[in-house]
Amino acid sequence: MVRIIVPKGHTVVATDAADLDFARLVVECERDRKTELPIDSLIALAAIREIKRVGADELAVRIQRDAASAKRTLEALVEAGLMEAHGSTRGRSYTLSAAVYRQQGDKAAYTRQAGFAAIQNEQMVLNYVRQHGRIRRAEVMELCRLSEGQAKDLLKRMLGASLLELHGAGRGAFYQAGVR
Repeated sequence: MVRIIVPKGHTVVATDAADLDFARLVVECERDRKTELPIDSLIALAAIREIKRVGADELAVRIQRDAASAKRTLEALVEAGLMEAHGSTRGRSYTLSAAVYRQQGDKAAYTRQAGFAAIQNEQMVLNYVRQHGRIRRAEVMELCRLSEGQAKDLLKRMLGASLLELHGAGRGAFYQAGVR
């Protein structure tokens, strides 16, 4: 176990070298801001470090506050340059920023994480279609945790790549595997 003493007598305990890098990041951020990060921000950073990508609803559970408070916490971390937001509105998710990965000497990890979501969403939709024969836009929204606009964009890209075929229109529309 590694123990470091930070300004104002606080103690940060880290269990391995990766945690020590993360503790340094927090200390440097607090020093730059000339104030301590709120506990909700520390919990958000720990969650991101653990699960790589988090949304406001998921963070709200972890910090035991409402989704609006969690979103404010996440957006403050974006402004501080520690996180980046991906997507918009309801489907918005957050990852550690490229600067954080760069500072920790792991630039490839950022690229893997940031580029992973679009590929992952496509694969989840294709797996769903293989398992159930078809998918509707609302199911894409639920499955991939996307807003309506994001789901439309994903489905449009998949149609353009002939991964899916559209059947029907309006409320009755659904998508099946395309012929490639």
